[in-house]
Amino acid sequence: MTVELGELRRSQIITTYGPGAVIDIRAGGHGGTAISVIVAGLDEWDNSAGYSGSGLQHPQTISEPRLQRMLGVQGFRLPPVVAKDSGSYLHGERIPGIRFPSWLHCPRCHVLKQAANWQEYPGDPARYCPECSHREGKHVHVIPARFISCCDRGHVDEFPWSWWARHNGPCRNKLRFRLKSAGAGLAGLMLSCPVCGGSRSMDGCFSPAALAVLPCSGRRIWLGDEEKGCDAKPRAMLRGASNVYFSTIVSSLDIPPWSDRIQQRIGVLDWNRLAAAPHDQKRLEIIKANDLDVRMGSSAEVLLAAINARIAMLTMQTDDTLRFDEYKAFLNGVDGEQSEFEVQNETLPDELHSLFGQLVRVSRLREVRVLRSFTRIKPPADWRVTGSNHFAPLSIHRKDWLPAIEVRGEGIFLAFNLDTLGHWEKKLSGDPYWAARLQGVDNNYRAEFIERHGTGVTIPRRISFRFLLVHSFAHALMRQMALSSGYSTASLRERIYCDIGVRNMAGVLIYTASADADGTLGGLSRQATSQRMLDLVRSAIQSMAWCSSDPLCIDGRMATSEALNPAACHSCLLAPETSCEEYNRLLDRAMLVGSPRDRDAGYFSRLLQL
Repeated sequence: MTVELGELRRSQIITTYGPGAVIDIRAGGHGGTAISVIVAGLDEWDNSAGYSGSGLQHPQTISEPRLQRMLGVQGFRLPPVVAKDSGSYLHGERIPGIRFPSWLHCPRCHVLKQAANWQEYPGDPARYCPECSHREGKHVHVIPARFISCCDRGHVDEFPWSWWARHNGPCRNKLRFRLKSAGAGLAGLMLSCPVCGGSRSMDGCFSPAALAVLPCSGRRIWLGDEEKGCDAKPRAMLRGASNVYFSTIVSSLDIPPWSDRIQQRIGVLDWNRLAAAPHDQKRLEIIKANDLDVRMGSSAEVLLAAINARIAMLTMQTDDTLRFDEYKAFLNGVDGEQSEFEVQNETLPDELHSLFGQLVRVSRLREVRVLRSFTRIKPPADWRVTGSNHFAPLSIHRKDWLPAIEVRGEGIFLAFNLDTLGHWEKKLSGDPYWAARLQGVDNNYRAEFIERHGTGVTIPRRISFRFLLVHSFAHALMRQMALSSGYSTASLRERIYCDIGVRNMAGVLIYTASADADGTLGGLSRQATSQRMLDLVRSAIQSMAWCSSDPLCIDGRMATSEALNPAACHSCLLAPETSCEEYNRLLDRAMLVGSPRDRDAGYFSRLLQL
């Protein structure tokens, strides 16, 4: 049975409540009963589109050519919305959800059975217990079971209630159980069979080995099918746990020339036709047939030259150059009129000249965020990984589009001084203590990667001193900016630019980007003045010198559950997960301010003496 998801923001569909996510909603006309559903896959987006058009024929599409080429799609679709005006062409569009789990629990009599075995209202997803309702003189609604099972390849299924219960003798009951709390915690939550009288505590059900003897069912409920041959081990999970769903988001910024008015006016479909055209003559025909030259106010030949230059740029683009192109755009500024990218170089204070190479005020930017896939149990290690079955699909068959949103905002870009950075990296690499510290993080990263993806998948990167430094500084700066910019910490985001070799770069963009006006109020970009930047950086570094959890934090003992954080905790570096590209991993406060063993080893250690 499918139900409507209710009111969700578009940004939530891309992040928290995308296809395959398990969410709780209020549905039905009897008091807004709690319903648990799993969001249906992308195939249902077209099935519910009505007369608005399917695929990229739908009117609500967006374009970002660089990201389209990297992901191998023709364009992006905005999540459908239900229009308030019944006369709108979008009226009736919605994303459906499938009831999950189907096991429902009565809060009065504690009976647990599937939805089809409870009393229902005609045409209403709500269910109620007839016995308890009769006894109390009002409807007693049943609620979704709290436990489900899933594997780290994205498959999800009901919790094996009949298998978990300890039946007395050859009991055949698989349809009705009782789940009642008789004490504190899971140890006091008892599952019993009313037929044979057998019972078992739920204690230990969340252990990784608790369900390991059972085969994974391979169910992909959001797609309505099963994937045979999954050898992953199922695990019990709480229905609403945060690690039931991790969205894999890939994003890019609009940079010249993709941010100018020419690209904005061409549109998704016309650009795809132009890019696929075999020669110039065909492109000229497309330009004239669609009046693109008239709409641009230029000749067809001039427009053709601009289009050919962009197609040539895309031909040379690789996955690794996406960030590097953005990095260069921030450093080189903007030539010509840009509608979506406005930057301005600012003067660095003298005290920061040796540490940073450039300070850029970002007055306006546009970001496209794309939902590529999702994972369960563990967050995605790296979206660039290919050939791994760790990522769950959004549709049964690959489509030429993916769901995405576009957001606009502002920010500050800081590029590190590459000469100073190189000397600092060389110094730490020659110290056995710091070299061993870095090697431990890299070894843990590689071990976790192999455990998740297997040995047949190429590890996309090695962890470096440079990355730990840039990432840790981004978190420290975000925390300090939240105190002075007027934005909350959760509304700020980082974008890390870090590479060694041919694409030698080290920089960080701290920005806020929102689908509404909150992302363009100017409070963040106004911090990009010489004196304010000096105060911000100095205060951020001084706040990192000591943590309320030291010395446990700086020695890595506060992060024993996260082996990729040598020194980071909630009192110093950890940020809201929506702000961090790495899911609050690969952070080391010692890269900024050194350690008690060597206070001068931090990149910013000298700021502590000013």
